[in-house]
Amino acid sequence: MANLALNVIGGVARQARRRFIRHTQHTEARQATFLRSLLQVNQDTSLGRALGLPAVKTVDDFRQQVPIARYSDYESYVERAFQGEANVITPEPIVYFSLTSGSTGKQKILPITKRSRRAVSQANQVAIGFAAHAAHRDRRPLGKMLYTNSARPYGQSPQGITYGPISVGDLNLMGALYRQVFAHPLDVLKSSDNLARNYMALLFALRDRHLGIVSATFPVYALSFCQYLERHAESLIEDIETGTIAPWVKLEPELRDRLERQWHPDTKRAAELQKILQDNGSLRPKDVWQDLAFIVTARGGTSNFYLERFPDYFGDTPVFGGTYASAEATYGVHRDFGTDGVILAVNSGFYEFIPEAEWEQDQPTTLLPHELNVGDRYRILVTALNGLYRYDIGDVVEVEGFFNSAPIFTFRHRIGSILSSTTEKTSEFHVVQVMQRLQQEFDVTLENFCITLASGEIPPPYEVNIELAPRQYLSNPEQFLIRFDELLSEVQISYAAKRPDLIPPPRLRLLAAGSFAQLRQTLVERGMLESQIKLPKLTSDRHHLDGLSVEQEIRIALQNH
Repeated sequence: MANLALNVIGGVARQARRRFIRHTQHTEARQATFLRSLLQVNQDTSLGRALGLPAVKTVDDFRQQVPIARYSDYESYVERAFQGEANVITPEPIVYFSLTSGSTGKQKILPITKRSRRAVSQANQVAIGFAAHAAHRDRRPLGKMLYTNSARPYGQSPQGITYGPISVGDLNLMGALYRQVFAHPLDVLKSSDNLARNYMALLFALRDRHLGIVSATFPVYALSFCQYLERHAESLIEDIETGTIAPWVKLEPELRDRLERQWHPDTKRAAELQKILQDNGSLRPKDVWQDLAFIVTARGGTSNFYLERFPDYFGDTPVFGGTYASAEATYGVHRDFGTDGVILAVNSGFYEFIPEAEWEQDQPTTLLPHELNVGDRYRILVTALNGLYRYDIGDVVEVEGFFNSAPIFTFRHRIGSILSSTTEKTSEFHVVQVMQRLQQEFDVTLENFCITLASGEIPPPYEVNIELAPRQYLSNPEQFLIRFDELLSEVQISYAAKRPDLIPPPRLRLLAAGSFAQLRQTLVERGMLESQIKLPKLTSDRHHLDGLSVEQEIRIALQNH
């Protein structure tokens, strides 16, 4: 059944890819068609009438009539829809309410309809088509998928409509055919306990020696379940050998009963895994699944910091970015293994781009996709089927080229992910480049890092907070800090111009082992879904790391700089 599902899905995806490629030859026309269709559907909603959509006839009309917006502009309309009022944002029935993580600001509720979900599904099919094409080219056979995101919703609206993270809605609304692709039952993903969910997904997936795809929302979570695999190797092997589920795994009683009925021993596979453990001293994906075709996870932004560690666990398995998307919309699809740039998802939204020179304006002039310049950076706006119009998501992208007439662009950072001791505006993109080079120069692996500003000093110095990966040692921390200062000056012109006269020398703080895991756990205990947590690589919140143990603080001696 799984092979049949893979073949059917692969066939649909290949057709979607071919159709998408044809559409990228006419990006301007496709975008105008999408906008026209959207306005036709939504113009008589409460929000549509308030925005004057019935009078809009052309793309230029739309850009002149409708102001650029943030979530706060639509929040009251969303709340009315959440309370059950019909035809507020969309005339179609709402099937799910997506709740954003809130990791980059206030949580947002967004309505999902069959039509809006279909647009997202089409973009996903296109991405699958590109991945399948690349796998076939590289002679990598496709197999089942390991996926550990939660499928547990948060609750229901007053009218009984389920709400939760967008990924939860996608899992529960997908058809039975797509569920056949998972190497584990969907029930595995319904555990409320993060460890239990990861353990059970690994348990079922380990029984499949021909697993083909590993999927994780962000690279850090792929590394997390690799660590679960290493930490619980003996227990996992024992459960595969005996056909039991370890009693310490915190599963809800009814869920445990359902999973136990689907679980059975595989002594031959257990023996294979035991030998791998004895020979290598650990279980790692590259050893236990030697037929992996590719890994699906986010690329661009801060991802490359984590992707550098992938070869240790996954060997030479290629990494595919899937789609560049958020709860609000899908923006682009990846076209090949190992690339950060995405092709604009021309059929999933109507997109505009704010040039860097306009970022300080309240209602800036925007460019359409075919008007972009290679090498320039833009803020991206989206008009989507979920009732968001000219919505500023705050993402900064850089254009690297064109695929036919559709732009190819890479996510760099969020507009709010900026740090300034004075006015230099250092971004996550800057510091990730620096930390990658530092790891190479000092032959050291970091578990994680976050750049903050020191409290109580004006102007405040940068604090470089790092946690070393297990079994790592930093032999010369002062030189590491000096090189941080020098490298940041190389990649960030404004920082260089203000050091050392205006910006004080940075400081290095070595955090105790497990610090960032502790930070993530704190956020989980506050109610945030683990797979939605995006720990910033820099933050102006000077209390972000409060409560973490600093084992050593290093400062640059004045005579050295």
